[in-house]
Amino acid sequence: MLESIDRRRRQMLLLGAAVTGGFAMELAQAGAADSGSAQTAASLYRLEPLRSVEAGVLNIAYYEEGPADGPAVVLLHGFPYDIHSYVDVAPLLAAKGCRVIVPYVRGYGPTRFLDSKTPRSGEQAAVGADLIALIDALGIKRAIFAGYDWGGRAACVGAALWPDRCVGLVTVNGYLIQNIARAMIPATPMHEVAYWYQYYFQIERGRTGLAANRREIAKILWRQWSPNWHFDDATFERTAQAFDNPDYVDVVIHSYRHRYGLADGDPRYAELERRLAAQPVITVPAITLDGDADGVAPPTDGSSSAAKFSNRRAHHVVPHAGHNLPQEEPEAFAAAVMELIKT
Repeated sequence: MLESIDRRRRQMLLLGAAVTGGFAMELAQAGAADSGSAQTAASLYRLEPLRSVEAGVLNIAYYEEGPADGPAVVLLHGFPYDIHSYVDVAPLLAAKGCRVIVPYVRGYGPTRFLDSKTPRSGEQAAVGADLIALIDALGIKRAIFAGYDWGGRAACVGAALWPDRCVGLVTVNGYLIQNIARAMIPATPMHEVAYWYQYYFQIERGRTGLAANRREIAKILWRQWSPNWHFDDATFERTAQAFDNPDYVDVVIHSYRHRYGLADGDPRYAELERRLAAQPVITVPAITLDGDADGVAPPTDGSSSAAKFSNRRAHHVVPHAGHNLPQEEPEAFAAAVMELIKT
């Protein structure tokens, strides 16, 4: 079983405090220390140092950990989050011998467009193409693609359109390639309520609101989507800094307008979007995950999307997890990656 990184950090921090403070503390007491203090200490840990590489239309900022010759794993974050969704997953996988790459998605953190004239597209083909451009730039021939939300969509796009580059796929909420032709077919009212932010972003009031209140909107969504995750202010602010990217609002707004067919795509991705419109089958081995407390997409048994996976596929429901599954239940997410590596 994968060891809990939070528990190790808590014990090391408290043991260090015991030594430097000159008082004795049993290891068992350290393990039972105040959970609020432990959470704050963990919240201060950052995935650093960052590296950067020119890849396609971007200069992508990313974190790397693990041996350079290990099996490559690319971990992709969603909206409105950042690379710290993998703050515990990355070291768990690195300790198992993986080369772990955690990039900031376009519009987040230090990732930047190379040309001011490039459309600030957030469409699915763009984030999928960014993934392939990144591994090209890093000289990685094949990797496991793993993600959730936007990152899960990028991973699904990469696996579907470039299967020769993908060893295996880990995706939260199953098959995430958007069927834009059917985007105007409503879901059930209970599901529609959870998508309020998507409808808000369709109008200029929503764009202005996101620009003015990016942190406030994100915090509401975190709480709505992950009811069992009791994050502290430091944890939120560590990620919220990524929303200060000058392209964040444009990329986010375009993403949510394009998926409903209400905004044109970047012409450079037109052929990829045409291929995605056919809802291609994913032919690589896959692990799909659902959190049983996901406030965006309720858990399923995986059967509704089974036809979209033609290779071996396992589906797991993760207890207590919400939408930000890798940060809430890092051991379960890391275990899914290792399940692909070992088979």
